[in-house]
Amino acid sequence: MAARLKLLRKKHGWTLEALAGQTGLTKSYLSKVERGLSVPSIAVALKLAHALRIDVEQLFSEKVGQQPITIVRAGERSPIAMTGKSDKPVYEGIATQLGHKMLLPFMMYPPKDFATSAFKEHAGEELLFVHKGKVEVDFAGKDVQLDVGDCAYFDARIPHRMRSIGRMQAEVLIVVYDDKTGAD
Repeated sequence: MAARLKLLRKKHGWTLEALAGQTGLTKSYLSKVERGLSVPSIAVALKLAHALRIDVEQLFSEKVGQQPITIVRAGERSPIAMTGKSDKPVYEGIATQLGHKMLLPFMMYPPKDFATSAFKEHAGEELLFVHKGKVEVDFAGKDVQLDVGDCAYFDARIPHRMRSIGRMQAEVLIVVYDDKTGAD
């Protein structure tokens, strides 16, 4: 994403300061993202996409097309955010080849503790579906445990974070509704 963000920013003729003004993010944070030192959350990626007037998938891939149907095999998912501890991504994009969509689906592999999982909040709605393992979701102090097959659907403006609990690494399908307005 680092190289794509810098390229897209320069296409607009913007400095880091100008992009910071458009997004409400700091210039230093944006610089870290562009250098690959920081990985933005989905909420931040949405802010960047709205400011740049692009689909969020374009931050991660040049191959976003206009096909009405896209098939992404399990081995073809796009790594979005990596942990520093392994080669396994924290998030994998699914359906990233399809542009102009309102739903942003991806797989998440939550960390084992909340210490590495900051609260997220963004405009729109969010659906979590536990595909493997167990998770604990912290909705700003209200903790909910979800098992395989369980689902949570909520207003994404509620601060939320998630961790994998139990022996098995959890896999969670997350679908975020992006209303394209950029409103918080």
